[in-house]
Amino acid sequence: MALRTIEVSIDDRARLMSAVLSATDWPQKEQERRRHRAHVHARYTTRQVQAQTEHPAVRTLQTLLDQNTPLEAIYTYALSLSWPDLTLTGHLPWAPSYWNEQLGDFFQKTELAGWWAEDEKVWGRAREQAQKVISTADIYTFLKPFIGDITEQLVFMPNVSYPSDCEIGVRLDSQLTCVAPPRIAWGDNEPWPFDEDAAHVFRGALSEYGRLLMVSYLRQNAAEVAPIASKPLPVNDQFIKTHPTWGDQFTTLFVSGAVALFLEEAISKKEAQAYILMENRIHGVTVLPGVVSVLKRYLSEYGEGRYERFADFLPNFPKHLRVAKTIVSL
Repeated sequence: MALRTIEVSIDDRARLMSAVLSATDWPQKEQERRRHRAHVHARYTTRQVQAQTEHPAVRTLQTLLDQNTPLEAIYTYALSLSWPDLTLTGHLPWAPSYWNEQLGDFFQKTELAGWWAEDEKVWGRAREQAQKVISTADIYTFLKPFIGDITEQLVFMPNVSYPSDCEIGVRLDSQLTCVAPPRIAWGDNEPWPFDEDAAHVFRGALSEYGRLLMVSYLRQNAAEVAPIASKPLPVNDQFIKTHPTWGDQFTTLFVSGAVALFLEEAISKKEAQAYILMENRIHGVTVLPGVVSVLKRYLSEYGEGRYERFADFLPNFPKHLRVAKTIVSL
């Protein structure tokens, strides 16, 4: 039986990695991408660790960032550590030697345990706010027609530290974790509270869970997907440049379409339209209205005797999308 409750929790291993991240050039790079005011806890964490910017744990992470190592891999490493002894429990061949020991020394020298205890109310408030939103919708049931029964435990961690401008999705054993910051605000305003921005919480959670689950689903159905992947998707050059492979293109389109559908169901059509417009403007997903139309068509025929699973519908996806692209617009 599929688990139905998304667990909302604060993971000290992720908090530790976020603190190390605050001592690298990551905060500066965030500001270069988009000027904003990070959460007050994130800013004060940078002050807390400023004496350790040359610590081996920080230098190791900076090297990984300079090599363009994805945050997903970095946080997968963090969540593969036991707590509090920081023993690596999984096999990650890319992982730097002795990094776990460096992280433990960093944790002690920066007195993070005391800092977290001092700001415990901030983390507790973030968890309560996120729980208030997450508990109002059933992502498991929403994704079932596309993915099938989800046996993994979904975990959501509201993150008031770094990164402050993006979510991170991690698959580890039978658990999928989304580490998500609050939505950044304009100018010098503080980020939005999680419970005042349900659309942001749902978008972040569903984007990461949907991506991780769809990547796995395509892999599990590789034999059926292979001939479909030879058919180009009707996307523009900007999108292809950012997502060069068919699998990446399809997964990105599916996730964006699923988020739009979920926002329409859980909040309002207006919220979904605002999301579609933003994805078009920022990420060049001009075909997204067509994707939503195609996914709605599948759902209307799912379980009605025509399609019992999404893999049966996939061969028709490129064709339906080309048609929908010509007749559906914002």
